[in-house]
Amino acid sequence: QVQLVESGGGLVQAGGSLRLSCAASGGMFSNQAMGWFRQAPGKEREFVAAISRGTGTSYYADSVKGRFTISRDNARNTVYLQMNSLKAEDTAVYVCAARNWNTAQPMSVLEYNYWGQGTQVTVSS
Repeated sequence: QVQLVESGGGLVQAGGSLRLSCAASGGMFSNQAMGWFRQAPGKEREFVAAISRGTGTSYYADSVKGRFTISRDNARNTVYLQMNSLKAEDTAVYVCAARNWNTAQPMSVLEYNYWGQGTQVTVSS
């Protein structure tokens, strides 16, 4: 069973940066497509970023494009989300997700089989 554990969340001022990590275990990480989603209070879970297996192609929500960077380290079974120029509207619980093999719809929450517990990111304005 794949397990995902996020870390790196916290409180940061607007304009600041954070780097989230998601450590995966129990599966073949190099064969997994990975994603980050977020959920703010009272809102649905929304796509943030994803990275494919193999080529490491990345995908971003328009709201974070140019500010966030997703990357993966297959040797460490870890995916990262570097978040720069943070805004108050980025405040949410950030959740890591995984699926075996790539998908044609990496932005869809329905495409992922495994989910972490999430890490809170709070951006003060």
